[in-house]
Amino acid sequence: MHCAILKAEAVDGAHLMQILWHDGAESLYPAVWLRDNCQCSECYLDSAKARKLLLEALDVNITIRDLAFDRKKVYITWPNEHYSEFEANWLKKRCFSQQARAKLQGELFLPECQYWGSELQVPTLNFEDVLRNDEYAYKWLSSLKKVGIVRLTGASDKRGELGKLGKRIGFLYLTFYGHTWQVQDKIDANNVAYTTGKLSFHTDYPALHHPPGVQLLHCIKQTVTGGDSEIVDGFNVCQKLREQNPRAFQILSSTFVDFTDIGVDYCDFSVQSKHKIIELDDKGQVVRVNFNNATRDTIFDVPVERVQPFYAALKEFVDLMNSKEYKYVFKMNPGDVITFDNWRILHGRRSYEAGTEISRHLEGAYADWDVVMSRLRILRQSVKNGD
Repeated sequence: MHCAILKAEAVDGAHLMQILWHDGAESLYPAVWLRDNCQCSECYLDSAKARKLLLEALDVNITIRDLAFDRKKVYITWPNEHYSEFEANWLKKRCFSQQARAKLQGELFLPECQYWGSELQVPTLNFEDVLRNDEYAYKWLSSLKKVGIVRLTGASDKRGELGKLGKRIGFLYLTFYGHTWQVQDKIDANNVAYTTGKLSFHTDYPALHHPPGVQLLHCIKQTVTGGDSEIVDGFNVCQKLREQNPRAFQILSSTFVDFTDIGVDYCDFSVQSKHKIIELDDKGQVVRVNFNNATRDTIFDVPVERVQPFYAALKEFVDLMNSKEYKYVFKMNPGDVITFDNWRILHGRRSYEAGTEISRHLEGAYADWDVVMSRLRILRQSVKNGD
């Protein structure tokens, strides 16, 4: 960001600094924020990109004593003789105007979201390309963030491939089912996924208070008949529910539902959580769907008169998900890896016949959105700098 300072001065009794930029824009910066974010070595540890200045040492009513500037920097002396310098680019990026704040938040969190229904064309990349090439890895993670699902082709048909993707982003998310887990028909299954039956649309692991953000599924063996995968864009369906039945949307976005998961796998576990099925942020935008009918608890912590209306609202939501215009059906082939947003995409599976041998085998794993977004920001920087 190349920007030049035309004028800088202390205003509002020296509690604010006003900058007039060469492009005609104006910015205001509170003195207390400037002092709090002094970049000198006494106040800031550059090697850790972290503040050293303690809040206990900050005068929240501080004023600017002296201010000087040139095109590229502002120089401030504080009442106690402390001296701070701020670069023009650094300041312009952190301007407090609504437009500048929205731009920076967009760069940091990449909120762009492409809704879809049955017409989805799944973004597809080569597994090895993603492992070896930053540009492909960036395409993978940016598409995962925007579309919610990416297919990688060309992996082997052996266990262990997901560990490579884990190292590519940083590390996988350990749960009570292990670092990775095997989806196949098992005797005395400790999870409904480990059967041959139909799985209705769900997100994984709402029994955790922080469900894993990203799911990875690697197809090792596929049954000839049945076992097709089904996915639906939860955010798209939520939007439709809000339009068609605002009352149902209000119930699902305000009622806490109990989820449970009890058993033994990586270790023994007894997990309980409470989630709203549709989770909103402070602006009323849907940020996560938490729904797994198998692990929704028999315990329901609501007054009796709210039970039936909740079921009616939930049924409406599920019926919408199952309508043809919203769901996308596909079949994984050995060597395919699908990676998807577990906070947004609900997935299911059609039933298949049990045989004497294992006829369908997927290896699964999870990753945390913080880890994925961290790698995405780093890759974006390296790909951009390579241009």
